Amino acid sequence: MKCVAVFLSAVALIGIAGCDQVMTSAPLAGDTFSSPMDELPGGLNAAFIQGDENFARVFTVAEGLGPIFNNLSCEGCHPGDGRGTPQESFFRFSKAGDLLSDQGGPQHQDKSIPGVPLEEVPAGVEKSFRLPPPVFGMGLIEGIPVETILANEDPEDRDGDGISGRANWVPAPDFVPESHVGGGPGLHLGRFSRKAQVSSLVQQVSAAYQQDIGITSDFLPEENPHPQAGSVALGDQVPDPEIPAATVLQTVMYVRLLSPSDQGERTAQVAQGAAVFAQLQCASCHVPAMKTGLHWIPQLSQQEARLYSDLLLHDMGPGLADDRPDGDATGSEWRTAPLWGTRLVAEFLGGKAFFLHDGRATTLDQAIRAHGGEAQASRDAYVGLVSAEQQALLAFLGSL
Repeated sequence: MKCVAVFLSAVALIGIAGCDQVMTSAPLAGDTFSSPMDELPGGLNAAFIQGDENFARVFTVAEGLGPIFNNLSCEGCHPGDGRGTPQESFFRFSKAGDLLSDQGGPQHQDKSIPGVPLEEVPAGVEKSFRLPPPVFGMGLIEGIPVETILANEDPEDRDGDGISGRANWVPAPDFVPESHVGGGPGLHLGRFSRKAQVSSLVQQVSAAYQQDIGITSDFLPEENPHPQAGSVALGDQVPDPEIPAATVLQTVMYVRLLSPSDQGERTAQVAQGAAVFAQLQCASCHVPAMKTGLHWIPQLSQQEARLYSDLLLHDMGPGLADDRPDGDATGSEWRTAPLWGTRLVAEFLGGKAFFLHDGRATTLDQAIRAHGGEAQASRDAYVGLVSAEQQALLAFLGSL
């Protein structure tokens, strides 16, 4: 038992290290990623509080952690409900489009409980490193009607502007109820995850429990395949499923009700940067706002979601390509990353920011310069700006 205790103590430090760095200073109103939508009725507020507890819960071996996993809790990967750092990053792998689900895919787990060997990655696979994305504003994204998102599609680039966003149509897992957005038979619009390969919050949260923490649920009742350990996972003696559907649905409701942070002050420089943003056609992909449809939760009904994304796939060129398809997305396509919350990224990560899908950029300038493919013309136009215009654009992005 001593080795288990030592193991858990060591891993706990890994899991909660980000919590010590969530904010560099005390946040002001509107400066957090963990606040609920305004004026929630009592029942929804209670559900939010319970989901918040679920999100922060640190699992132990005795509660079913593992046998292979990436972190101990949801919050361990998403400090303060924002994005993670390269320290919390993981990679997905596949080979010639095969997700290799019988060989430990599609996600690599880099930790294991005592008595279980670490997962080995098959040879010759394509790897895609991913930074854990922020989880706030999910309910607003979920609430945008399909037709509103498709209105920005231009897969054949008929307007000739070089930008041809397209939807990622994906099947929903059988366990996602038809009553949930993105659930039921047929193909659904992918709107979550880095390549828009996930159509529903139920799928996103259930898979995170199973893949990231090794916690099975009524939705995904079987452990991750682990070829090196076979069907015997020494040390994992907790019967599956390890959490009920109710826990997953509470966590789904929590992320659904998380409010985006407020935008910053609109100074003269920020206003100039907004004009440059439009001039460079950045808004063609980073669409400033889309409106949600009717929703049974008033705070999500017919609301303006200022996410600065079209939620569509775009070819970002060879520099950002991971050469690994996901759903209908190719190895060079990515969902447009929402820009809301950009001004607080560094504040939530101990003073250092990380951008792009794998965190390779530590400044907005680096992130812009890494753009290629459909964004090449906008990137080149940015490089050609005078310094004052560049700084104005960066100030605008830093205010979102």
